[in-house]
Parts: sequence; C-alpha cells; structure tokens
Amino acid sequence: MNRPQQITVLGATGSIGLSTLDVIARHPERYQVFALSGFSRLNELFALCVRHTPRFAVVPEAVVARRLQDDLRAAGLQTRVLVGEEGLCQVAADPEVDAVMAAIVGAAGLRPTLAAVEAGKKILLANKEALVMSGALFMQAVRKSGSVLLPIDSEHNAIFQCMPGDFARGLGAVGVRRILLTASGGPFRQTPLSELAHVSPEQACAHPNWSMGRKISVDSASMMNKGLELIEACWLFDAKPAQVEVVIHPQSVIHSLVDYVDGSVLAQLGNPDMRTPIANALAWPERIDSGVAPLDLFSIARLDFQAPDEQRFPCLRLARQAAEAGNSAPAMLNAANEVAVSAFLDRRIRYPEIASIIEEVLNLEPVVALDDLDAVFSADAKARTLTEQWLSRHGR
Repeated sequence: MNRPQQITVLGATGSIGLSTLDVIARHPERYQVFALSGFSRLNELFALCVRHTPRFAVVPEAVVARRLQDDLRAAGLQTRVLVGEEGLCQVAADPEVDAVMAAIVGAAGLRPTLAAVEAGKKILLANKEALVMSGALFMQAVRKSGSVLLPIDSEHNAIFQCMPGDFARGLGAVGVRRILLTASGGPFRQTPLSELAHVSPEQACAHPNWSMGRKISVDSASMMNKGLELIEACWLFDAKPAQVEVVIHPQSVIHSLVDYVDGSVLAQLGNPDMRTPIANALAWPERIDSGVAPLDLFSIARLDFQAPDEQRFPCLRLARQAAEAGNSAPAMLNAANEVAVSAFLDRRIRYPEIASIIEEVLNLEPVVALDDLDAVFSADAKARTLTEQWLSRHGR
C-alpha cells in the first residue's frame, strides 16, 4: 500500500463514528482521517479533530463553523471547517477520499451518502435510511458508478459474510433459501403489555446489549429498527420481504444467518461490538484487528431464539407491510417514525403511540412511485407534515 487510505467519517461523534475512529487509530499505516462531521456534540468534534487532525470538519451552521474554526486555529490545527449539506457532500465526494463511513442518523444522511456513491467511493453504509427511503434509486446509482457498497449494521454485515461472493446473481441462483435477521428483542421483550404505556424514554434507551444513540435505541425497543433493517436487507441482497425472517435472539451473539437450499445454515457470531463489522468493511476483503475481545462460548453457555410477537412489536408489522408495498411507503414509514420517536423522547406521546401514529399516517396517503430524489424527499416531507398534524390535533 503506497499511502494510507483516506477516510471520511460522516457522523463522527455518534457511536458508529467513534467506533470507526477507534479502529482507524489502531492501523495508522493503513488509514488516515480525511474529514469528520458532527451535528450537536461540537465539543466532542473539536476533541476528535485535535486527535485525528482531519483535513476538513463539517458542522450544520455557519455560526458554529466560525467558532470551531477559531478554536482549531488556536490549537494550531490546519483543519478547514465546512458548513451544512453542501459541506457533507464535498467531503464525501472529494477525489482524494477512498472510503466514506456513512453514519449520519436518519434522512439527513441520504444526500451526502449518494454523493459518495456517485463519486464511486467505497461506502461503509451505517445509515440504513438511505436504502429505506430511496432503495431503487440508491442501488441504481451504485451500479452506475461502480461504487463498492459494504454494510455496517451488524446484521447486514453478518449476512454479507455468510453469503457467497457472487450473491449479486440473485438468491435463487446461489442456492440461498432465506435470510434470518436476528434481533435482541430490546428492553421490553418480556415487559407485560399492560405496562408499555407507562415506560419512559430512559427505559426505552436502556438497551441490554448494545451502546447506541437515543433514537436508534428507541427504534430497537419498538423493533422498528429491525423493520428498517428488513427493508435494507431486501435492497442489499436483492431479496423479497418473504425471504427475510426476523428471529429474536436475546444474547446478540449470532448477528444473522443465511439458510441454503441444501439445508446448510451459515451464521456469523461475535461479541456485540460494532468495531467487528466496521473492521470487516474497512479492510474487506482482508481481515484486521478490531480491538474486540475473542468470543468466549463457554461463558455464554446458551443461545436462545423466539419468534417476534407483532402485538408487542407492531412497528415490525408496519415495516414489513411497507416493504411489500414498496415505492413511497418505506420513505413515509421512516419519516413518520423519526417524528414520532422524537415526540416520545420529548415526552409528548406515550411509547405505544409511536406505532399507532405511524400506522395512521401511512393509511392517510396513497403509495406512489418515486422516480427521482425530489419525489423521495416529497414523500418524506409529506409524512412529517401528517405526523406533526396528528400531534397538533391531539394537543401534543
């Protein structure tokens, strides 16, 4: 390798971004940070810039950019601060960049991730919403540019590792019968249904196995996260929704499985640490040390599995229905969920209302084709408006 690979980390201050930077720091001869972006944890972004000395940093607003730029200069750094979506797209598509970690949560990550795809970059995809919102357009752009798309979600990375190398020919062509997508079941897997109306945001964010941001933690509790992952898996692996089965596995040791027509089932196992899939994607097709401790099967001792209860997890049902409907349905599902989860975290609604609001919004608007990115964002905006209107009508 003549020079270290230049890596842009979009969403550097989140859990995925921090894990990525940890892996990068373990291999300075292989990787160098080109750019970092942050949204609200700007003191943390400053500290990351001091540690990793990126060429660029990106923040959401000009006033924040000026303050960060002054702080970086005072610290003796040459890092240049850029602003907003335009800045994100610039550092994602820069000719010097080799790979982009797409870890901005939600719809905000779509345009910069697509900019990286269109520039033919190696994409480490942690922003599942990019595929949920615009799956057909996104995959068309990947094929057109020749970009290498590698999944970072532990489940999709596990599936990727268990698939044959030529899976792009189609599941049937490579002998795959179905994909088994594992889920921990979150903190409410055994909570009496009668108590769910009274759970707090803090309880919803207390994931038993993973350390994640607040929004994705709530999605994990409701299993909307698994529903979005089902949609993402269909696009990544050219699968039909009926070929993807969700399995609750509380230990989070088996990260997903692939079932072959000859009766073989291949599984990827590992400790619940996102540095494993990150290291796998960063070095692919090679393997590098991630810093994750070896798996101790003797201390785990048992692996449990159960089918998800859609009465307990109605968001999973809604996501599967959106996957089957296709077109604008997944984008509207995702947007309504983002607004509803935000309202729950702000204590404006109760936990079960997340699913009921999403279902009502989806029933209000017909499914339409998404022919371009403008149509994607139009569907997204429509769902957000309808969700906010629901909140206003009900005094929330």
